[in-house]
Amino acid sequence: MHGKLLAVDLLKVVLFGLLMLLFGTGWIPADRAFAADKYRVLINCDLHQGDCQQTLGGHKVILMVTPRPVTAMTDLTFRVTFEGAPAMDKPPYIDLGMPGMNMGKNQVQLKSIGNGVYQGRGVIVRCKSGRRTWRASVTCPGIGTTDFIFDVVY
Repeated sequence: MHGKLLAVDLLKVVLFGLLMLLFGTGWIPADRAFAADKYRVLINCDLHQGDCQQTLGGHKVILMVTPRPVTAMTDLTFRVTFEGAPAMDKPPYIDLGMPGMNMGKNQVQLKSIGNGVYQGRGVIVRCKSGRRTWRASVTCPGIGTTDFIFDVVY
């Protein structure tokens, strides 16, 4: 009986190792492995195709990220445009993170380039889990925060 259990446990270990090897070598794409990412249903933005927009405090907020496609571990330019620009005592900023996962502080400081447009540079890191669903939380001090949820390319 113990020999049979040992053989089953050994088989599980070997199969697990084989799967990890296949994922790690790219034989099985990581995006397929994590296609069941429950946070993908929250996506409200396709930054690969163009700008995205949300509403914050009655103002339209437009987010643009370049270069496209939006790729992890790449120096990116984040541009936020406020239509009907609200009066702000401090510049807005972007917190980059993943829904449901603490990725540590990753903040993009934005500077005004005129007419309600703010720009800054930042990097979206590659998550070890393989998940690609990210959130850019645009905060406008004194007004509020709005979230843009999107996929990145690894």
